[in-house]
Amino acid sequence: MKAKADIQEQLRQAILNAGISRYRLSKLSGVTQAVISTFVNRKRSATMDTAAKLATVLGLELTPVKKPAGKGR
Repeated sequence: MKAKADIQEQLRQAILNAGISRYRLSKLSGVTQAVISTFVNRKRSATMDTAAKLATVLGLELTPVKKPAGKGR
């Protein structure tokens, strides 16, 4: 799950460095301020849907990465 943690941290940093308020980010993304705050404060992880909405507003792109063969569960 290290990759997921890296993505989450990158998204947190992008939010903190975006230069817009959480209120504005909420209005632009459709994600509630409460969800944004709990995510930024590391109380919850973001779902893929939430991460995608926030990334779009922040001008970021979530790119799926194919897992190497043989690493399945």
